[in-house]
Order: sequence, then C-alpha cells, then structure tokens
Amino acid sequence: VQLVESGGGLVQAGGSLRLSCEASGSIFSRIAMAWFRQAPGKQRELVAAIDTGLYTYYRDSVKGRFTISRDNLKNSVCLQMNNLSPEDTAVYYCKASWGPSVYWGQGTPVTVSS
Repeated sequence: VQLVESGGGLVQAGGSLRLSCEASGSIFSRIAMAWFRQAPGKQRELVAAIDTGLYTYYRDSVKGRFTISRDNLKNSVCLQMNNLSPEDTAVYYCKASWGPSVYWGQGTPVTVSS
C-alpha cells in the first residue's frame, strides 16, 4: 500500500484546510486509516482515525473542529480541519493499518499563523 498526502499549507488562525490521502491497491475498504501529526520537537500523535466500519476517533484537542472521512470508491481518506490554531502546526501523516502491516505517507506540512 502506498499513501500520498496532499492539501497542507499555510493558513491563518481560524482558517480551514482539507487534507487528502490517496492509497494504492484494491484492499482499501479493508484498511483502517488514521491521521497523525508531528510538531517540531514533539512526538508523533494520533489526530483522528476511521476504521472499516466507519467508526471514528478524535483526540480531545480537535473534537468539534476536525472531521475524518473516507471514500472507499476513490481509495481516499480526508481530514477536514476547521478553526485552526497555531497549536495545530505540524507535519500531518496518513497511516494505513491492515492486519500486522502498517504503512505511512510522506507527510504534508500544515502551518497556522497567529
């Protein structure tokens, strides 16, 4: 499985961005997907996840602002990010989990200016 993220960039506080992650292969509908982020000098952290049954998880700091969704026909998962704050500045990574296998994208940077 290969993952390619897009949609990162520079935005002012209060603005919005939509991240996309496209996956290769024909098993996407059976893969649990997630978005992680890593800020400079900090550990990578889970932001949001969506499993094959469309169950979603969000870390507390993004609840009500971020929405994760998936389109199995397009082999893609998106992260809609609203009301962004400087604390959301990080490189965002897409992660795919299938059985014991884990795959990561190359990351897309998000910078939120105050």
